[in-house]
Amino acid sequence: MDVYEIITNRIVESLEKGTVPWQCPWQRGKYGQPRNFVSTKPYRGINVFLLGYTSHMKGYQSPFWVSYKQAQQLGGNVRQGEKSASPVVFYSEIEKKEPNADGEKETFAMLRYTPMFNTDQCEGLNVPDLSGGVKLTEHQIIESAQAIIDNMPNRPELNIRRSNRAYYSPDADSVTAPELAQYEIAEQYYSTVFHELGHSTGHKSRLDRDLKSTHFADHTYSKEELVAEFTSSYLCGIAGIEQRTLLNSASYIDAWLTILKDKKQKKWISWAAGQAQKAADYIQGINVESMRNAA
Repeated sequence: MDVYEIITNRIVESLEKGTVPWQCPWQRGKYGQPRNFVSTKPYRGINVFLLGYTSHMKGYQSPFWVSYKQAQQLGGNVRQGEKSASPVVFYSEIEKKEPNADGEKETFAMLRYTPMFNTDQCEGLNVPDLSGGVKLTEHQIIESAQAIIDNMPNRPELNIRRSNRAYYSPDADSVTAPELAQYEIAEQYYSTVFHELGHSTGHKSRLDRDLKSTHFADHTYSKEELVAEFTSSYLCGIAGIEQRTLLNSASYIDAWLTILKDKKQKKWISWAAGQAQKAADYIQGINVESMRNAA
């Protein structure tokens, strides 16, 4: 059994046991996780993942979210041309039209969603000062993980700086990620960079996967996120740091399986694992030429 198989089995085992909500691995300021701007209450469940992930993909610095109507009620508005970045999912109790056999009224839960806007997309709102509150931590470089990054063949440009974004840009062929000091543990920094490097292997100059879709819940987009996170998990395993990153990776994968509407069967796991093995091999310089020719 190789490292890839061991890591895959551990992820599947974690999924079967149930996972906690995904947590953004870097420090984002004193307000922490995504929250409603009106109530200031933090979101829970799948909404933490949906809004948190959208924020760092879109580069939103604010943790606050409002509906279009809420923004207007507060005397502000959504800027012209801005589109809802993410929905908030909730259950609404609906009363059945007909009573049951005992003449009692019954209700059922219906899944609904509300389009939401980050306050960075709005104007005229009195948003609290979000500066400060970011706890920077001095970390030692993890040599085994750093070597994987440094030795990647045909590596994309790396932009590591203090920020609230981690993403891969296919057009610029570049990876951007928050700096090491923004993470509570160094292992999460490497997991994040590995994830974005995983995306970069899909570039036409590497393994040439379909990176065209940018719609959050599109199947192509969702499947690519599975590949990138499996790639990150594999590389963390190879670097010997997976014990401090795997649970968050499992919850990340679990959330994307939910969006793919295949949480129980997990039919995408074997496909994503296969693609991620090729990506992890490429990043390590294993059979790069043969994979490029076969892609």
